[in-house]
Amino acid sequence: MKISEAWLREFADPAVGTDELVERWTMAGLKVESVEPVAAAFDGVVVGQVRAVAGHPDAGKLSVCRVWDGAAEHQVVCGAPNVRVGMNVAFARIGAQLPAGQRIGQANLRGVESSGMLCSAAELGIGDGVDGILELIGGYRPGAGLREALLLDDVSVDVELTPNRGDCLSVRGIARETGVLFGVNVQQANCVCVPGVVSDTFPVRLEDAAACPRYLGRVIRDVDLGMRTPTWMQERLRRSGLRSIDPVVDVTNYVMLELGQPMHAFDLAVLQQEIVVRKARAGEKLVLLDGRDVILEGGTLLIADASGPIAIAGVMGGERSGISATSKNIFLECAFFDPNAIAGTARRYGLQTDASQRFERGVDHGLQFAAMERATALLIEIVGGKPGPVVDTASPAHLPEQGTITLRHARLDLYVGEPTDADEVTRTFERLEFQPRLERTDADLWSVTVPSHRFDIEREVDLIEEVCRVRGYHRIGVRMPLTRLELGRIPLDVTPRGTLKRLLADLGYQEAVTYSFIDPTMADLLDPAAAAIALTNPMSQDMSVMRTTVWPGLLKTLIANTSRQQSRVRLFEVGRCFRIRQGGAAELTQPVLVGGVLWGTRLPEGWANGNAAVDFFDLKGDVDRVLEQSGHGSVRYQAATDPTLHPGQSATVWDGEVCLGRLGRLHPELEHRLDTKGPVFVFELDEVALLARRHPAHQPISRYPSVRRDLSLVLDVDIPAAAVQVCVERSLGTALANFRLFDVYHGEGIDSNKKSVAVGLTLQDQSRTLTDTDINALVDAAVSALEKDLGARRR
Repeated sequence: MKISEAWLREFADPAVGTDELVERWTMAGLKVESVEPVAAAFDGVVVGQVRAVAGHPDAGKLSVCRVWDGAAEHQVVCGAPNVRVGMNVAFARIGAQLPAGQRIGQANLRGVESSGMLCSAAELGIGDGVDGILELIGGYRPGAGLREALLLDDVSVDVELTPNRGDCLSVRGIARETGVLFGVNVQQANCVCVPGVVSDTFPVRLEDAAACPRYLGRVIRDVDLGMRTPTWMQERLRRSGLRSIDPVVDVTNYVMLELGQPMHAFDLAVLQQEIVVRKARAGEKLVLLDGRDVILEGGTLLIADASGPIAIAGVMGGERSGISATSKNIFLECAFFDPNAIAGTARRYGLQTDASQRFERGVDHGLQFAAMERATALLIEIVGGKPGPVVDTASPAHLPEQGTITLRHARLDLYVGEPTDADEVTRTFERLEFQPRLERTDADLWSVTVPSHRFDIEREVDLIEEVCRVRGYHRIGVRMPLTRLELGRIPLDVTPRGTLKRLLADLGYQEAVTYSFIDPTMADLLDPAAAAIALTNPMSQDMSVMRTTVWPGLLKTLIANTSRQQSRVRLFEVGRCFRIRQGGAAELTQPVLVGGVLWGTRLPEGWANGNAAVDFFDLKGDVDRVLEQSGHGSVRYQAATDPTLHPGQSATVWDGEVCLGRLGRLHPELEHRLDTKGPVFVFELDEVALLARRHPAHQPISRYPSVRRDLSLVLDVDIPAAAVQVCVERSLGTALANFRLFDVYHGEGIDSNKKSVAVGLTLQDQSRTLTDTDINALVDAAVSALEKDLGARRR
């Protein structure tokens, strides 16, 4: 929300400068995004009054004007189409300095002397000025300095509010906070009662009282919409980020900015029979004020009349009932809507309005009467008219109730960490417009009645937060807490996630935390078999589906690093993914996956490290370390057929019948499409399966010596080493103490469809020393099993 500092200081004016003011706001939770001047620098410009206008003798588009500056009359040649007798203008005298660096001097335009310049808003840096010269509407004295007359030595402060602070979406709300923070009095808005002059009313019916417990309406007859909005109001709207449209819309916007209550006005001549607040019926249509034609969803809260919808409640009015230049009688409305009934409505229709922003966060249900009176008074002042009585259509049973919350002084001191002064706490609540009652007993406590504008105060801890932020977190002393730390029990079947992360960090990986929302294109590339879940209201197209794997975020981070001249990247992430499990009824599953990427050189740059690139076995070695740490000491790798991975450099990992995950090099086609500038190796493990470690089992160490026998075997080229190991283990049983593959050979002397594999068998018995006869028998048994099962032969 943007707010004019000068406007704010009319309500609360602490004796501090702008910098200290915005710093205190930020420290109290009202984060200030920017502070910008409301006008460019200029001088020598005053309020002038046009007293005569005549055509230029030699230029049809120029006018020769006589301008009074409060002291003398000046002849000025002007080309603006809107110049006329009697208007007050921004007059730059001879010697004036304009924002673009232009110095105003005596000029001769097509043979006519010009002593000064009539300025547009754009030329003064206070607007776009598309309609010609700036017209000053209101009681501005000729000769007064323009900067002083329009209070242009002002700044516009952009405050970013958290969703729970809807009470600060107004000048009055931020003034209330300012009064609390600086201990100054806050002026009330001028909301005097405007009595009805005519008796005209228009009927209102609440068909959905739970969603709209209160609706105020007022008829105002004989308004003159030919009048113009005063410049002071246009300026305040501009400094708050709104443009002037017409007096009625400007007044409703002004009241919304000043008090925080959105309002709307209908053309009374268009309304039929009655106003009805109801839910939309599916298929109903409405043309909005911005010209959009929308088909309404069933359940959308509407303002309607006998002919159909005329507005989406709390969001935007309809074109049919809008105010036009020919409107003579208006129906001014002001309502309270349940935030839950409005939440999400604007987003469903692709809208985002100032009204919906306020209603979604919560509007004070006691504010409507004051807003109605304030808007009526401003309208009559600007466009005249005869107001009728204010008609309140309400359902008291559905209006929010003001609750009372108990705050214990001892609990407050415990949370703050140091003693707090009871009187200071009471004053804080009073300035926040709470109603505190301090009960001094053995254990002091406050009974605090929450005001209607604070929807976010529900529990004792909310009151403690209010005290702390107003007090200032920087004022709370810093000290180390004293507490007893007891060692907890760690289950044997679980390895903590923190240990896993520390291991990956020790292996040289850096942890990344990426979004769960990803680009649909990345989802199709990296997990084409899965159906990604689409978001109903995505923040953007590239964040519109939920991830089914952690690879998209990691690869996006990798690409960002490589584009910034990194030569070695190792990243990991432990994150939740979202998948649809098929079979019967579709079911959403949310597995936590441990993923990682490797790219670049194997070792950091150094004189003794070389520049060899990482390969599949670097990846497999890291995965082996993770599996060993997690208690999976005996696993098998099986060639994978994953379309996202390289067909010759990918595998799945199994512990018995449980698949732990997958690893491999990214498919070369994907590497090319993602422009990874080299091979990328990835892994992904299921955290639940990974951390479900086996119980360690004790096995005695044999007292008898072991012996090793090496075998050189010739096998078909497509037989994996794991198959050789399984075959040998099955044939030798407990006699095999260790199996090791130490050589693979292709080349001269070996058939092109074959390969030579050298393995080492360590043999040992638990009860005796093996003899040569025993050893030979075991080796022969292993060779026989390999010949029978795998077609192997000794080389």
